[in-house]
Amino acid sequence: MSRKKKIEHKIIKEDPIYKSTIINMIINNILLHGKRNTAQNILYEALNNIQQSSNLDPLETINKAIKNTTPIVELKSRRIGGATYQVPIEIKPKRGLSLAIKLIVKSARKRPGKNMITKLENELIDAYNNTGNSVKRKEELHKIADANKAFSNIRF
Repeated sequence: MSRKKKIEHKIIKEDPIYKSTIINMIINNILLHGKRNTAQNILYEALNNIQQSSNLDPLETINKAIKNTTPIVELKSRRIGGATYQVPIEIKPKRGLSLAIKLIVKSARKRPGKNMITKLENELIDAYNNTGNSVKRKEELHKIADANKAFSNIRF
């Protein structure tokens, strides 16, 4: 019998405009210093700009961008003897979703420019088109996991 407690996951609320939990998760990742209003304004403006400039549905754009950046495997460090191995582990869908959102927001922050709205808008469009830094980061992660496939028999 396991001594660990059962993990109780947080229930994520829907955002008020699009009625989507994914958008609320993105807002939570953009959020800095507790300024939720600012984070909401950034995301909603970026979605409005996407809708006006490319005539795409904002929810469809976000869903496809997240689908394109969701990693399938993750690397975890495992120390055996004196050596540390990068062990590839499959990711559950909920973890993959949160990693994809973090990759998109982090890549948007690293983009050159002053305005976070345009940076996020461009990153979402690039992820939708299967290009951009977040998708590149996902592919690098998969390459490293493929190279370390020999250590996949090491268990946690």
